[in-house]
Amino acid sequence: MAGSQEKLAASLEVLEALQKGGRSAIRSADLGRTHRERLLQAGFLQEVIKGWCVPASPGAVVGDGTAWLASFWSFCATYLEARFGSDWSLSPEQSLLLQVGDWAVPRQLLVRSPKARNKITALAHDASIVETRAALPAEGHAEELAGLRTFALPAALVAATPSFFRQQANAARAALAGIPDASEVLVLLLGGGRSTVAGRLAGGLRHIGRRGVADEIVAAMRGAGYDVREKDPFAEPSPFVVASREAPWVARMRLRWHGMREVVASQFPSPPGLPIESGAYLKAMDAAYVEDAYHSLSIEGYQVTPQLIERVRGGAWDPERHPPDAAQRDALAARGYYESFEAVKETVADILAGKNPGVAVRDDHGDWHRALIALSVRAGILGTAELAGYRTGQVFIRNARHVPPRPSAVRDLMPTLFDLLSEEEKPAVRAVLGHFLFVFIHPYMDGNGRLGRFLMNAMLASGGYPWCVVPTGRRNEYMAALEAASVADDIRPFARFVGALIA
Repeated sequence: MAGSQEKLAASLEVLEALQKGGRSAIRSADLGRTHRERLLQAGFLQEVIKGWCVPASPGAVVGDGTAWLASFWSFCATYLEARFGSDWSLSPEQSLLLQVGDWAVPRQLLVRSPKARNKITALAHDASIVETRAALPAEGHAEELAGLRTFALPAALVAATPSFFRQQANAARAALAGIPDASEVLVLLLGGGRSTVAGRLAGGLRHIGRRGVADEIVAAMRGAGYDVREKDPFAEPSPFVVASREAPWVARMRLRWHGMREVVASQFPSPPGLPIESGAYLKAMDAAYVEDAYHSLSIEGYQVTPQLIERVRGGAWDPERHPPDAAQRDALAARGYYESFEAVKETVADILAGKNPGVAVRDDHGDWHRALIALSVRAGILGTAELAGYRTGQVFIRNARHVPPRPSAVRDLMPTLFDLLSEEEKPAVRAVLGHFLFVFIHPYMDGNGRLGRFLMNAMLASGGYPWCVVPTGRRNEYMAALEAASVADDIRPFARFVGALIA
């Protein structure tokens, strides 16, 4: 007779087969009652709604929503396909958010279908699906993104409500920036006689500096006999002119930077300026190292002590002569932090000597990352591919509604981030927005939080501000402030948080 462990193993084999088939939304019928109940009890499944589960980690603490939040979009794609077949689409507004790279988990996911029952389905962790009986995108004007049926960008702009342009201004501006010319929009506007929408889109395009496209829309509509009254749909001026086409996720990041910079500057004291004697600044960095390493590693979940950090820095930790040391994940992380800190010191020295801070970090951040993780790679804790550079897979942040950009977008966003850092005049803005957008992008599979804090401190050094240690005791406040900036475009809590630490 099979024991409990053998039975659990058999159930895990069934779950593994489903996951290998690409399933992250698991229906009860897919598993059978016995397997489902066994996996739920062992913590390998988490129920989202009756009859539907997602894979989970049995080691997760009660209330941890990471597994669910990481599965949200794939769950919704599978669930909606089961409910409506192919007759459904995300709303135009939600489609636009995904089109510009905003994959944050919404509180309410708006879905259209001719089969909809105009109801709300409550999901786990304060999320829900709101299904409405409304028009789907016309043939040829739909697009599938990661298994989700969406309005293509031009169709979504035509169908979006006026309130979207006020409530999600940066996303709307970025979407407008992604239109190469007027043709795809005009097909929909002329076919439906959408003169009011034409006026709104023309006004929005002129708002971001796309005058030629705006003129073309107005001229074509008037040429067809429609009375077009152009109107700017945005409540506030654009932070800058988006005069040429670029990837929407890049335009959105530029818009956020320019829209947030003055808010950040208002939370900081004036910069002291570069020190005359850089040696004193670098000595102060060294003096802060143990405290910084302890808190930065602890924030990421490593179990370290100041004693371990000193032992690692002083060379008493010796994996070559003492094999048990090589197996200590926390000690490997501490040694990697020390090696990376030393590399950051070299970058800071260049900045203090007058090198452009954005260029300095652009040139050196890959060295920081390799130093941070090399020992863990050699020990087999991390894969060798981690040393190759920016990530090629999707990552998720524990308990965060923010979902980092797709890997393909990372390669557009990182050069843009360094351009923004290089062009920015205010050190405080470089520090706060540099850290925020680095961890927003999450360019690596591992080490993003530590590297983000290094980047922040390199930028603080460029203004003569002191080295900033984020206390592990304030981790929740720190993470909540970053989440507010990521999901709600509210940088004030994070700017206030960092500003208070260096005051």
